[in-house]
Amino acid sequence: MNLRSVVIPLVAIILALIIGALIIKLLGMDPVLAYTNLAIGAFGNIYGISNTLTQATPLIFTGLSFALARRAGLLNIGAEGQLYIGGLCSVLTGAFIHGLPMIIHLPLALLAGFVGGGFWGWIAGWLKVKFGSNEIITTVMLNYIAIYLVSYMVSGPIIEPPGDLPQSPPVLPSAQLPYLGSGTQLHLGFVLALIMAGLYCIFMWHTRKGYEARVVGFNPDAGAYAGINRNQLIYLIMFLAGGLAGLGGSGEILGIQHRLYQNFSPGYGYDGIAVALLGLNTPIGTVLAAILFGALRSGGNLMQVVAKVPLDLVYVIEALVIIFVASEYLFRRVKLPKLNFRFRRGIERSEPL
Repeated sequence: MNLRSVVIPLVAIILALIIGALIIKLLGMDPVLAYTNLAIGAFGNIYGISNTLTQATPLIFTGLSFALARRAGLLNIGAEGQLYIGGLCSVLTGAFIHGLPMIIHLPLALLAGFVGGGFWGWIAGWLKVKFGSNEIITTVMLNYIAIYLVSYMVSGPIIEPPGDLPQSPPVLPSAQLPYLGSGTQLHLGFVLALIMAGLYCIFMWHTRKGYEARVVGFNPDAGAYAGINRNQLIYLIMFLAGGLAGLGGSGEILGIQHRLYQNFSPGYGYDGIAVALLGLNTPIGTVLAAILFGALRSGGNLMQVVAKVPLDLVYVIEALVIIFVASEYLFRRVKLPKLNFRFRRGIERSEPL
């Protein structure tokens, strides 16, 4: 990771916070008080830190999902749907399979979430290979199918008796992710997310398939000339990307909610795109960006209560961060003329190189 990769996100964050402070001031509120309480709510105590990391956990999974596909030249906009399918498969395994010890049941439920999300991502890859379908369109449409499929399942086939509420039966204790501390919701899914970030790094930079993915993502023609089978690579990358997002859904179900609801995700799949962009599609950057977004959401509640600043400002800051990061890519493509300044006989002259 070069210096440019570190400076760009930092500048984007600083500019977003400055503009956020100006907005708070224009609203007639104290930006110092607002940001102080934002920081205290996110990192001021053990509860705040654990809540920040809990909020960041699904964003790490969905951010890695987008980043992995992007490195291979694909745009996976379907992490939201893959997350829903992962949650559905995990609850089917965790709530309806009985008699297994935790050492078997919990990994099985997580594997089900990974495979379910991976299959949902693979469908988009299959459509691209077989019919040339644009993966942006297919993954977005698959999002809606997944969301409505979950809504149908919890309203009928797997509804909890007596059927008064659209929700599934609770996940059995043997399939629930253990908490990492008493009095918090931080669960083992956060550790799993960090492990996935490490595996993403190993796969992308230390395996043959990862190298092929980077080659194809950088230059598809060069990959074809080198004999890389792009179609097989699309299947693999979309399956792995979908699996990562599916684990995000598994973590929410097995670690937080312990049952399946309609619309159980507030948009983690879409927010993962912003996280990956801010992290420049790198594993470390994605994790740090997810923690930043988690901190904004965790501390936003205290900011709203004490400083009376609307919680929506958090989403404004997130949007500004992404705009500034995206703007860097735009300016990178703008070629400005270079001038060579020389002094002759006391007169400043400029000559284009």
